[in-house]
Amino acid sequence: MPKGRLLYAQSGGVTAVINATASAVLASARRHRVHALWARNGILGALREELYDTRKLSPAAVKALAHTPGGAFGSCRFKLKSIEQDRARYERLIDVFRAHDIRWFLYNGGNDSADTALKLSKVAGEMGYPLTCVGVPKTVDNDLVGTDCCPGFGSAAKYTAVSVAEAALDIAAMADTSTRVFVYEVMGRHAGWLAAAAGLAGEGEDEAPHLILFPERAFDEAAFLARVDAVVKRVGHCVVVVSEGIRHPDGRFVAEAGGKDDFGHTRLGGVGPLLAQLCKEKLGLKVHWTVPDYLQRSARHLASKTDLAQAMAVGKAAVELALAGKNGVLASIQRVSDSPYRWKIVPQPLAEIANHEKTVPAEFIRADGFGISAAARRYLEPLIRGEAPPPYGKNGLPLYPRPRLPLLPKKLPDWAG
Repeated sequence: MPKGRLLYAQSGGVTAVINATASAVLASARRHRVHALWARNGILGALREELYDTRKLSPAAVKALAHTPGGAFGSCRFKLKSIEQDRARYERLIDVFRAHDIRWFLYNGGNDSADTALKLSKVAGEMGYPLTCVGVPKTVDNDLVGTDCCPGFGSAAKYTAVSVAEAALDIAAMADTSTRVFVYEVMGRHAGWLAAAAGLAGEGEDEAPHLILFPERAFDEAAFLARVDAVVKRVGHCVVVVSEGIRHPDGRFVAEAGGKDDFGHTRLGGVGPLLAQLCKEKLGLKVHWTVPDYLQRSARHLASKTDLAQAMAVGKAAVELALAGKNGVLASIQRVSDSPYRWKIVPQPLAEIANHEKTVPAEFIRADGFGISAAARRYLEPLIRGEAPPPYGKNGLPLYPRPRLPLLPKKLPDWAG
């Protein structure tokens, strides 16, 4: 049995398949006879010394995690600052790791998590503590560089495309006497990957979505209204998909609400209802809008089989990379071919990933700026393929177990931070 323990933690917004990654991490650790711990509520659990002993989970419970959305033992939105600004916190983390003989740390998240794992590996080296840090990719925003796609995105993309296709049928059926313009708002502050995924719902210019608004393109109100008006006159109705982070030409968010969130990001106030109201006031059309919000990232019942497989693969690989001493890397997905779709897991340096952001490339956006290109379809379609439904109970609802574990006894004074 390898000497030391492994700590796994989840960070940021959870997804439909992040617990599948956790399931693979725990199963892989057990195969390698490594004692795995889980931090309660991400890095906060490590700071607070709130650690679960996963040996208490039965093999059946570990397996069931793969079918459960959300974060089984909690996630967090808590960003550590630079090593110089937050040194006390980094040193506290190393103290907790030393107290519990944690030699491997796996942080499952997006850009900020990659940054945290990288900084922790540096601090551990400065303090002479033998710690291997591995990043595990996850984000429905799909904006991590160094990986072809991010686990969680494929399922959210599938949910988005299916929801837009279904809603479009509803709108088309009622448009003669009811809603003419339907606005569907998706997540995506700076990167329009989920908005792009909506484009998979239809292909021809008369098929929904009729307009997609990307944060990568400046919002032109006049061009937007003209296109909506033209589509309604030609088709009878118009379905619009908009990314929450679209901006005016001067860089201001269209839906800027003022203030900052815990990560220092500008708070957004809801661009969907804003655009719907604009169409109502300027074009005199009956409108409706929706913001699926958490639904788009938690819909495990509509998970992509490809996404589930990749979520589990990065978890398994992360353990193997950590045990092999691959410090400061991300277990990234590398696309081998589009058709047939083939991929593999390779280590990528966190230093090349942290604090970078992958946006939708120009060649993925149609020339008119309101849809996706053939290249985008080739990239996106494999990610939503296949169905991976959870088991269902007699009541007709999915079986989503909620594991309960006791926390390990603390060995250090309470964290005052």
